[in-house]
Amino acid sequence: MSGLRLLVTGAGGMLGRDVVRAAERAGIAPVALTRAQLDITDRLAVEQAFAQAQPGAAINCAAWTDVDGAEVHRDQAHAVNVDGAANMARAAARAGAALVHISTDYVFAGEAPLDAAGAPRAYVESDPTGPRSVYGQTKLAGELAVLAASHRHAVVRSSWLFGLDGPNFVATMLRLAQERDAVRVVTDQVGCPTWTGHLAPALVGLLEREVSGLVHLAGGGHVSWNGFAEEIFRQADVCCSVEPAGSADMGRAAPRPAWSALRSERDDVLPMPDWRDGLAEYLAARAGMMRA
Repeated sequence: MSGLRLLVTGAGGMLGRDVVRAAERAGIAPVALTRAQLDITDRLAVEQAFAQAQPGAAINCAAWTDVDGAEVHRDQAHAVNVDGAANMARAAARAGAALVHISTDYVFAGEAPLDAAGAPRAYVESDPTGPRSVYGQTKLAGELAVLAASHRHAVVRSSWLFGLDGPNFVATMLRLAQERDAVRVVTDQVGCPTWTGHLAPALVGLLEREVSGLVHLAGGGHVSWNGFAEEIFRQADVCCSVEPAGSADMGRAAPRPAWSALRSERDDVLPMPDWRDGLAEYLAARAGMMRA
């Protein structure tokens, strides 16, 4: 892969920045385009970007991620998550480039599938989808558009992202812990926290191994948001109690999946590190950044 030109869209975001760093570490020359530099809803601009960059591969990190806002701004969310994804996928196919497109656990209904013993298990790639929010519906439609454009493209579902270069749950909890003695966090949403510092090199690895199709990549294991908050304070050695709350208490516009644990059933997909390991590495990197 050394010497490959990689186009990264949404490169100014939390995941996009880590993808650029991961590509550089892998000896790949990234062409990093932020939202201000490329609006993926503009088909002609996308085609021009591919013509100018002439990449051998692309990773699309651009997305409408305001879950509650999508319930109100449906057209705008559709424009980015569906039309924008299709623009990227078709332009990449015409350019002969493989595309890795980022999707979400919100494409699932949130009812835990059961294993042979009747216990809840993580969603795998072949499980049926059933998004309950506009955000999830637009992301699923975007998945279908990407996969239809080329057999070389990959769609990666991930979840509960946190990283150094953007607002995220871990940073929010640490800030709240400085302001109050207790926080209320929901116990009835379970998923896989994923550090972008682990996800980004995994995405680059998919291109290196020419993995295509539908892929689940998320932090190993699963936990509730409440349990996640407790582990954040434990690892950060912060004194703040975590009180239980229910999703109904939050008054959010968009429904969240109650269960959205992800794992891959594919033999050609390498498992991600445990979410606790991702948290530990994030906290170490965050501390290093603050000391610098």
